[in-house]
Amino acid sequence: MIIESIKELPLGYSEVEYQQKKYGVTRTDFNAGKSIKVYAEELGGNDFISLNYYITSTAENLKPCEMPQQKVIHFLKNYKKL
Repeated sequence: MIIESIKELPLGYSEVEYQQKKYGVTRTDFNAGKSIKVYAEELGGNDFISLNYYITSTAENLKPCEMPQQKVIHFLKNYKKL
């Protein structure tokens, strides 16, 4: 579920709606898609979401950047593409 939500975000910049607010989102892929960085910032507000996602031969790891994992997962499960 998590990787599908991440891959639904287009590479580069896009905008989504989350909790009735608009967010600017940047998705960057590295290492042939094995490492993904997502940064979302509330437009006109203070909130942000930041994460890295790593795919190895044995596991997939979600690494939130200085925020609770639940916040990142909630964003990924509930954003709406505009």
